[in-house]
Amino acid sequence: MDKIETLINWIKESKRIVFFGGAGVSTESGLKDFRSVDGLYNEKYDYPPEEILSHSFFMDKTDEFYKFYKDKLDTRKFRPNITHIVLSELEKKGILSSVITQNIDGFHQDAGSKKVLELHGSIKRNYCMDCGKFYDDKYVFESKGIPYCECGGLIKPDVVLYEEGLDNNITTEAIHEIANADLLIVGGTSLNVYPAASYLGFFRGKHMVLINRDKTPYDNHCDLVINDSIGKVFEKIKEEII
Repeated sequence: MDKIETLINWIKESKRIVFFGGAGVSTESGLKDFRSVDGLYNEKYDYPPEEILSHSFFMDKTDEFYKFYKDKLDTRKFRPNITHIVLSELEKKGILSSVITQNIDGFHQDAGSKKVLELHGSIKRNYCMDCGKFYDDKYVFESKGIPYCECGGLIKPDVVLYEEGLDNNITTEAIHEIANADLLIVGGTSLNVYPAASYLGFFRGKHMVLINRDKTPYDNHCDLVINDSIGKVFEKIKEEII
């Protein structure tokens, strides 16, 4: 039996699946990730992307932040792919408890998933730092220069920048979901981003499966490792289960 068939059998046997995903889930929609050879971190800018996407840079050089943000993080022309869609279908069947994602594109919700824990926030939500009013991604990406609220306050994307902490309520719920899953599917992530990657240590269920093109620091902790395209794996899941 090949590895994908083993995963499909485990899915059929499971009652509470949790999916933990990273950038590799969305790159198959056409988005660039951050850390790969042709990712955003290897492109040339006046400032390193890690610096641009920091809280202090946002506050000190807001105009430069938004030039990069609007140029590189506007995902509106992209769509959810097979992985997002199949995860939504597994949730509808009542066997997928939640999606925990490190991505900020909102594709899981676009595909129909209801319980999505966004560890790093979402570009689809933006808020005024003065009055708290929320704005959608269209307002921010189509604004000229720095987006401001109607009250005059600076608008900030509801994403976790470097130097900022994760939302405690979301991380607590994510850990609870992982701890209570019988099958944990980890996909499209290098597992090099902390503290998010450390949450896998709370898993106490039957099987942990890792789907990623490249090796990760967590391979030896998994019951099954599939080094392949996550879209190819989920296409097979769709054929057998959905």
